[in-house]
This record gives sequence, C-alpha cells and structure tokens, in this order.
Amino acid sequence: MARRSSVAGLDIGTTKVCAVVGEVDEDGDVHIVGAGSVPSSGMRRGVIVDLQSTARAIEEATDRAERMAGTSITTAFVAVSGEHITSSDSRGVVAVARGDHEIAEADVTRVVDAARMAALPASDREIIHLLPRDFVVDGQDGVKRPVGMYGTRLEVEAHIVTGVATALANVAKCAQLAGVEVAEMVLEPLASAEAVLTPSERDIGVILVDIGGGTTSIGVFANGGLCHVAILPVAGAHITNDIAVGMRTPMTEAEKLKVRWGAASPMAVSEGEMIEVFNVGGREPRVMPRRILAEFIEPRLDEIFSLVQAQIRRSGYTHRVPAGVVVTGGTALLDGLIEHAEVRLGLPARLGAPDQITGLVETVRSPAFSTGVGLALFGARGRTRAGAAQRNGTSSFWDRTRAWVRDLLQGG
Repeated sequence: MARRSSVAGLDIGTTKVCAVVGEVDEDGDVHIVGAGSVPSSGMRRGVIVDLQSTARAIEEATDRAERMAGTSITTAFVAVSGEHITSSDSRGVVAVARGDHEIAEADVTRVVDAARMAALPASDREIIHLLPRDFVVDGQDGVKRPVGMYGTRLEVEAHIVTGVATALANVAKCAQLAGVEVAEMVLEPLASAEAVLTPSERDIGVILVDIGGGTTSIGVFANGGLCHVAILPVAGAHITNDIAVGMRTPMTEAEKLKVRWGAASPMAVSEGEMIEVFNVGGREPRVMPRRILAEFIEPRLDEIFSLVQAQIRRSGYTHRVPAGVVVTGGTALLDGLIEHAEVRLGLPARLGAPDQITGLVETVRSPAFSTGVGLALFGARGRTRAGAAQRNGTSSFWDRTRAWVRDLLQGG
C-alpha cells in the first residue's frame, strides 16, 4: 500500500473553528480522515480579540479532528481574513541573464523578486501571497511557463495580498498556544477556491463569495488566477443578531432559528409554515409564521450582496466573469439564497461545496467546511514547499516565493 503523508487545515473563524486532516497519496489526491468544528467567541470580524479563548477553541477543534483521524496535528495551513487584508497588482521586469538568451530558473526567481520589491508594503504590513498570473517574454504576453524559452526581456504580472503584521502574528500565536505550528498562512477566499471552484471557472472568470460568521470574503478569479480580493465586515453573525433583536429571542436561539428555518426571502417560504420562537427571560415560547423570520434575514442579505456588487464593480471585472458567482460558507445554506444572489447580483450563481475529495465526504461536503477542506487541498498541492519550510524551521515570505517558483518549473 502506498505511503500517505498527512496535511491539516485550520479555519479560525469568528463563530467557529474548523480543523480538517487529510492524507495525501503519491498522486496528490486528498483523502479526508478527520474533521472537527467547535463554536468560537475569541474573534471579531476576522481579527483575534481574545487569545486564550481562541486558543482553547483551536485546541478543541484539533483534538476532535485528531481523534477521528487517529493522528496528531503538529503543523497546519491556517486561513486568514479580516478587513485589514488588502490586495494590489504589481509588475516586475528583468533582462535575461544568459548569453544565449534562454530563460532559466534564476531569471524567473529574479523577476518575481522584482515584482515583490516594486510593491513592498508599509512597515506595519506583511506580504501573505505573491501570486504571479502571467509572464511576458519580449512583449509576448500570456506566457505561463517561460523557462526554456528564448528572450531578452522577462516580465511578470502578479497580484500581491498583504495584511497587518500584528494581526497575522496574533493568529500564529493562538495556534502555537494550542500546540500547532503554522506551516503557511493562506488567504481565506484562496483556500475556499481550492475546494469549490473548477479550473474552467477560474480560466473564464468567476467570483467567489464566502459568507462566514463575521466576514464575507470575495475573490475574483480570471485567466486561472486571483485578480481582486475584498473582505467585508458583515456576514452571518449580523443576520443572527438581527433575528435576536427583531424576534426578541436569545442569540443562541436566534442562531438555531437561522440554521434550521432561515430563508433568504419570504418568497422562499411556503404559505402557512409556522415555527416556535423562544422568548428572552424564559417566558412561554410563541408560534409565528416562518415568513416573519425571512423578513428579518432578507434586508441584511440585501446589504451583503449590495456590498459584493460594489466590490465587483471596483475590481473592473463586471463584464469579465461569465462563470458568474459561486457562493459558499455556512450562510450559503439558507433556503433560496442562491436564487436571491442571482437576482441581486444579476449574474448566474451556484452553491459551492468541497469537491475532488474522498474519505469523510458526508462530513465535510458542506459549504461550512469549504475553507477547512480547501486549506488541506492547498497544503497537499504544496506539501513539498511546506516540508522544506518545516525542516528549515521557517515559513518566511521569501521561502514561500522560492517554493512557488519551484512548483511552477515542475508544472505543479
């Protein structure tokens, strides 16, 4: 039997912490063997506000995943989100060093470094990803793998994602307090994309909308790569709060109502459906039309999709995403949400759930696990890179960039 290596993903969200363990075979296929999800209260809008509470949630989630998988989690690929995340385009240009003008690995490394230097962030920020999209050889664009080609001038078009250094450091510290070392930090929509987007969607243009607990993450993909990122400070937890206030019920009960009976619009609810609503203070519960619940949900969803639409316009890709929108995250499970998204955004939409996996499929094939599973897939695709970083005792940006170049040259 072929030997399998393990890879773990850790999604530290505002309302829950999710840990996923996968086994990677020699072909790079991921077999999910463990998963754990627990409520969390130590984060707010994607940023840690309570180190100890978050660390305890991480420890509990990883413990559940470990017991299911029968293995221990010592390192993990960790998702990052929050309003502090920003992205921008950058361009690097170098002259080909070899006298015969054949482009070598060193040239690719130099041009990627030039793109990094051209977009060095402020001192309080750190580069999370440098994502080369296309290379240009002597004016010929659209080149994916330039090594071995002849040319005198090599350019790269890249997309750079940065975050506030202290916020990223707090994420790493929480993981370490829970006994987990960070193999690499991964942008949340980039991780979710690994689990829910198809290669053809990435190529022709698609928008990923991940509606989590505290934030809604947006990733615009075209020509196979990430083109625009935005993190909105409004998501599922705000819907829960609206329900609690509007229906005068405790937050825990509001969350249960949202999950079990929530709908994106009153139009998605059948006439005459009734639900039981518990009161604050332990008074006798009330029986109310389910449509009333949807009436409290719809305005907040309209706000979310209005903000998403504004970001799509800002990206400049409004008419360049024929694949439409893929909606994922726990909130995507609301009845009628996909149809509501199509109407509000004016684009075709589908529900995104983890695919291309085996193992505990029934457990993790849910939009709520998209980021966790995507992290495991991301880690599997770059397990050589992660192994090198672990052996060196570092996972610096430059190590990750050099590893990306190696993956590119090997056709990974």
